[in-house]
Amino acid sequence: MSKTNVKRIDVPLPGLVTAERREGERSEPSAAPAECGAIPVREAEGPRPARPDPEVAAKAGRRRFNAEYKQSILREVDRCRDEGAIGALLRREGLYSSHLTTWRRQRDQAVQAALAPQKRGPKPSRNPLMEEMEKLRRENTRLAQQLEKAEIIIDVQKKVSSLLGIPLKDSNDGGMNS
Repeated sequence: MSKTNVKRIDVPLPGLVTAERREGERSEPSAAPAECGAIPVREAEGPRPARPDPEVAAKAGRRRFNAEYKQSILREVDRCRDEGAIGALLRREGLYSSHLTTWRRQRDQAVQAALAPQKRGPKPSRNPLMEEMEKLRRENTRLAQQLEKAEIIIDVQKKVSSLLGIPLKDSNDGGMNS
């Protein structure tokens, strides 16, 4: 027999003292109803609740929630005033409290971004500092090439003057011959 279709009726047995129960107190159903004096009675047959599919998906997919759903859940959570109402909502929707934490953080960041001052006018196509830096790099490369050519010319002049026996002026001793 299914647990959902069985109703127990307590029949007091002579000589047995039963404990009084307060409303809302729960106890586990016994395995053998005849032992404790309960007689199973079938309820009226009606539509049975659908059982979940016992097959497990080959690969669990990550759930994705759209912005409308997140906002509606956060609004509903904000309206919850009773104790345990948020937990009931989370169980009903199959969510975790970490979802609420993440979604609240995302909402706060979106509000901050929306309220941040916006710069007016068209957006610059490039950063002006990047353009300046690129210009300086090109100039640096050009000057390095010129320096290399000048050093080659100076080396050639030194070799020619030593071959011809022409003394060079040394820049360190103030223009005096060496």
